[in-house]
Amino acid sequence: MPLVVLCGRPGSGKSRRAAELREALGGPERPAHVVTEAEGGRSALRAEVERRLNRRDVVIVDAGNELRSIRYELYCAARQAGTARCVLHCAGGAGGPDEPPFEEPEPSCRWDRPLFTVRGEEALPLGAIRAALFESTPPPPHRATRTQPLQSCGFLHQLDRVTQDVLAAVLAAQRSGAQPGETVRVPGVAEGLVLSRPVSVAELSRLRRQFISYTKMQPSDENLPQLARMFVQYLSRSIQ
Repeated sequence: MPLVVLCGRPGSGKSRRAAELREALGGPERPAHVVTEAEGGRSALRAEVERRLNRRDVVIVDAGNELRSIRYELYCAARQAGTARCVLHCAGGAGGPDEPPFEEPEPSCRWDRPLFTVRGEEALPLGAIRAALFESTPPPPHRATRTQPLQSCGFLHQLDRVTQDVLAAVLAAQRSGAQPGETVRVPGVAEGLVLSRPVSVAELSRLRRQFISYTKMQPSDENLPQLARMFVQYLSRSIQ
């Protein structure tokens, strides 16, 4: 059943809204589960969402989901499960200096729509949310055995090259003596990558495979200019 992805800065009321949604959308015939970000970070959150998604239950993700790459992964999970989804942006709040930057959801991005925004004490648009979740036709699940047209046009080659370049930049920085907390610069990406600890080649390679796996679910020309930035963000959230 449907997936509701909450996003917003700290203090914007996401947990209160998640409780409201669980009360409004759940019931005896349709349980509603709230999944929160806990120990294990981004990868654990995604795994729990994937475990909960089924044909009956409503899954509500109560987390910051501040990066587009995180919301993209959850979009892919819902697409794979063949279920409808929406994004609820809790506007307001204020992130501290140590908080990651918040990337506002954009209705022009398919992984950010349908998009609903609430501020302060505004009432939830429950009618519109119910319509998006229960009355719309979800996109068909991705078929792993189907050849994607974009793959034959070099999408996978570009994905492979870009992720290799990012890993090479990270490994080169570590070999040059970069310390935890220092910013690693990746060519072509404005934002840097701050590693909290040294990362092995094996771990970086595993994260690269995971990112490629998720990105291959939805190959799109519009993603090509953003691949390096999305991968840097993925690494930033996955390496805790």
